[in-house]
Amino acid sequence: MSAVVENHDHHDDHHHGPKKGIMRWLTTTNHKDIGTLYLWFSFAAFLLGGAFAMGIRAELFEPGLQLMDPIRYNQLVTMHGLIMIFGGVMPAFVGLANWLIPLQIGAPDMAMPRMNNLSFWLLPTAFAILLSTAFMEGGMPGFGWTFYAPLSTNYPNVAYFVFAIHIMGASSIMGSINVIVTIMNMRAPGMTLMKMPLFVWSWLITAYLLIAVMPVLAGAVTMLLMDAYFGTSFFDAAGGGDPVLFQHVFWFFGHPEVYIMILPAFGITSHIISTFSRKPLFGHSSMVYAMVSIAVLSFVVWAHHMFTVGMPLVAELFFMWATMLIAIPTGVKVFNWCATIFKGSITYETPMLFSIAFVVLFTIGGFSGLMLAITPADFQYHDTYFVVAHFHYVLSLGAVFGLFAGFYYWFSKMTGYEYSEGLGKLHFWVTFIGVNLTFFPMHFLGLAGMPRRYIDYPDAFAGWNMVASIGSYIGAVGAILFLVVIAEAFMKKRRAADNPYGEGATTLEWQGSSPPPYHTFDELPKVK
Repeated sequence: MSAVVENHDHHDDHHHGPKKGIMRWLTTTNHKDIGTLYLWFSFAAFLLGGAFAMGIRAELFEPGLQLMDPIRYNQLVTMHGLIMIFGGVMPAFVGLANWLIPLQIGAPDMAMPRMNNLSFWLLPTAFAILLSTAFMEGGMPGFGWTFYAPLSTNYPNVAYFVFAIHIMGASSIMGSINVIVTIMNMRAPGMTLMKMPLFVWSWLITAYLLIAVMPVLAGAVTMLLMDAYFGTSFFDAAGGGDPVLFQHVFWFFGHPEVYIMILPAFGITSHIISTFSRKPLFGHSSMVYAMVSIAVLSFVVWAHHMFTVGMPLVAELFFMWATMLIAIPTGVKVFNWCATIFKGSITYETPMLFSIAFVVLFTIGGFSGLMLAITPADFQYHDTYFVVAHFHYVLSLGAVFGLFAGFYYWFSKMTGYEYSEGLGKLHFWVTFIGVNLTFFPMHFLGLAGMPRRYIDYPDAFAGWNMVASIGSYIGAVGAILFLVVIAEAFMKKRRAADNPYGEGATTLEWQGSSPPPYHTFDELPKVK
């Protein structure tokens, strides 16, 4: 199978010879090239979004105004959120999907290679439009990454923001259609749906979620545009509109979106924990059902972001119970990973370190999410730093750790080189210490009553804020170390083995010249 995959690498180029230089990257239809483009783009976005985060934490290092005025602070907060979500986490997972889905299902490429190219190149376009507002009168949007109306309708340059979001949405929808068609139509003979690797499953579910919710976001920003420029009042109470309607429409997109950002990490973690525990995953089908349940439930919990808007009591009860229910399939996944690790012959290479950290830290984020789900308690937590701590544990320490794990795990598959294990572990520990120092104290700040999105705060909150800021600088060193890891691997050019992790790696993409003892197609042998 992998011979077939290799020979189709440049299936467009047979007649003209391979393209050289910049044209190769602009016009490529090869899934590996496009995956690489996504990964580089997302890394650039992470660096930019991280730089904005550094600005935020530098400002909050001590009480009082240090570096900027409140307007600039709001712009940093807004752009940090938008860039990390739409430019960092999502494109990185799409990059891994492009690289790995064809290899894991035994397909020569993605189903629609030209659309694949287009869906990537829309992203830099969208971000160029979004970031161009920095050079305009009125500056970048500063209405928070959730852009609540009617606040956002009264901002300058909102049209650029809306246009950028539309283009990103189009990119996501095209990418998702491509993933679904590829998985449904191009699997190797004998690979039924329930025999697919879990990373492929996680992306199939994610792609359906994206197609379902991206049009909702498009609707929200279109109504926003109408309110801002065309005299409608969807969200303006003075004209008979309803500001709470915006929150309903936005969070109906926004809650499934957070699962879009974490599901591929579930798939990655399942592969890695199985490989480094040297045993098959504890329950493959239960993992699939858990992911499907999470996806379905994610559509009925949106208003838990809105407990304080004055909903009817019965609605608050419904959203509270639905939110708590989603913890059950999530718990199934965590127990599954723990049962896989249990009595395995474990080694702690860099991908495994990131995966174990992912499970632990994501679970912490899940528990604080259960706290936020309890309606009367949420009245206390809402819009405090406790919420900031919660979603950064799910995203910064969940999705991003899952990304790092997958990147290290498949690095030699993607590049042909081995990274330095020592440097990889150093990157892990520096990042791990940095992000925990940054976000754990935010739980305390939030419970003590410090509100989110404020540029200044009373002296009582100074201590933990200083700790959080120092942690963020350590995390920034981790990001630089990651670049060092990649640069070192490319400079040293250590050749990677066909199957660098030995016989534990059972999925198709590692079946190079020497296949492991059993294929994904056959039933896994029973563990004695």
